[in-house]
Amino acid sequence: MTQIVWIARHANRLDFVNPDWFLTAERRYDPPLSDDGMVQAQQLANRLKHEKIKHIFASPFLRTVQTANAVAEVLDLPIKLETGLSEWLNPAWMTEEPVKLPTRLLAELFPRIDISYTPRIAANYPETREQVRSRSGQTARCLSTEFLPEHILLVAHGASVLGAAMGLVGEIAKTEVKASLCSLVKVVREEPEWLLELKGDTSHLSEIEEVIRFN
Repeated sequence: MTQIVWIARHANRLDFVNPDWFLTAERRYDPPLSDDGMVQAQQLANRLKHEKIKHIFASPFLRTVQTANAVAEVLDLPIKLETGLSEWLNPAWMTEEPVKLPTRLLAELFPRIDISYTPRIAANYPETREQVRSRSGQTARCLSTEFLPEHILLVAHGASVLGAAMGLVGEIAKTEVKASLCSLVKVVREEPEWLLELKGDTSHLSEIEEVIRFN
């Protein structure tokens, strides 16, 4: 049985372009996409429009929802908010648990959000590198199994993209996958194995970051 799991990192974020945004932001650990990030998200959507994806899952952070929404508009699909794909809740990056928009408010901004969906995996602040990799890997395995044989898209963050890929193909992803902004990982289930076909592809983007930043 064949199944494709696509894993995308969110597009460029406003605080990467304007670091001062963080100083006065109401939700400083939940930045939106930058203007060029919105362009990247649209380029990602155009790249995926013929890939027969049936389900889109996104981390509940604003930047991942915005990225997923661009794809959902092109594919005419709902968005399922999955906390298991969340940003690495790293206490070295975040002095407290990040404040995000509630699902109700996100759904008002992005009507494609499926408010009936219940997240399968929790993300708890604070967490270690091993913990983020474990929960995002568990999330990828859970969703791929539950929605087998349909093709799915996971929209996540640098650390959770890597963890999700590791959860499917194992330790090889740690050295092979390059989770740059708005990149694509493609993992194909060919029972009983998972094959890593794309390792962080950015060929759909007109501009690519030179240095991969995770925070």
